[in-house]
Amino acid sequence: MDKDRLKEWLENKKRRRNQLTVETIHNGIITGDLRSLSDGVTLVESSKLEDREKSIELIKACLPHSGKSIRVGITGIPGVGKSTFIENFGKLLTERNKRVAVLAIDPSSSRSGGSILGDKTRMPELAQHEDVFIRPTAAGVTLGGVARSTREAIILCEAAGFDFIMVETVGVGQSETSVKSMVDFFLLLMLSGAGDELQGIKKGIMEMADALVITKADGENVKSANLAAIQYRNALHLFPPNENDWIPPVFTCSSQTGDNLQKVYNVIDSFRNKMTTTGWIDHNRHEQEKNWLRSTLNRMILDQFYAVPELLEKLKLMDEKLMNESIPFYAAAEELYRAYRAYTSDGRV
Repeated sequence: MDKDRLKEWLENKKRRRNQLTVETIHNGIITGDLRSLSDGVTLVESSKLEDREKSIELIKACLPHSGKSIRVGITGIPGVGKSTFIENFGKLLTERNKRVAVLAIDPSSSRSGGSILGDKTRMPELAQHEDVFIRPTAAGVTLGGVARSTREAIILCEAAGFDFIMVETVGVGQSETSVKSMVDFFLLLMLSGAGDELQGIKKGIMEMADALVITKADGENVKSANLAAIQYRNALHLFPPNENDWIPPVFTCSSQTGDNLQKVYNVIDSFRNKMTTTGWIDHNRHEQEKNWLRSTLNRMILDQFYAVPELLEKLKLMDEKLMNESIPFYAAAEELYRAYRAYTSDGRV
């Protein structure tokens, strides 16, 4: 694309966005229009104050149309085959007339802020399906690599009529905990043949899982995958029972051959049926809402602090004092907190 065509394309895109209203985006979303859904997700991702106000209005309008999907978190270490699994599992879902949304959290560079955002290229066949919406989102600086807007994007996808929403994590740090707090079912993908299997995963992540699936169980890997499944199954017996009395199954699968992909679907469907009957899904979602209320409030308070130039200058001063060892960190924090309290009281630091 030459410079003139690129400039024209950017101007048209900017013009179209300026013409969009919350009402037009909302009307498009509830009729299942993917372009409107994409516009809505872009809106909730924006950090501009005016966009945040519009996104709140949009979320409120979409909430009555949400809540009917099954929300599935998918995690695993890099190289476990998450994208390949999601593409082939997503194709299985579309064959069963399910509308599928994939919200993939891409890692961002802590230095430049850039991210790969390449999930559509890693899921080429699935991305072309008319009943599939794939949205890669840069993790940014959000704790655990989970985008701030992911929770809101789930609501928009549900309002657009998607039956099955998959949230893929980057598979590092605290991202698993954050994704667990916004989904109904948490799927942990594992690799075999990497030495002592139980050393490669944290106990806390295993405790969060509603199912453990050993991937790449094909060819020469079948034997080691079956052995790994036995080891993980035995390990899970040592954990305390889940609050919802669900016993996480452990089994192998191959995204390449399709072996046991149907079993993954059956397990998730069984989980949903059982937890809907017991009322656990509604209970869990209500608890998640309370947690997100608190985390959102914390974020708003931090955003307010970092938006005040005088407070940022004071923060830099405290950094210098810490470097000079002229003040302990807790005293510096106390001083910053007093300055913040003064600002919220009368607008002065």
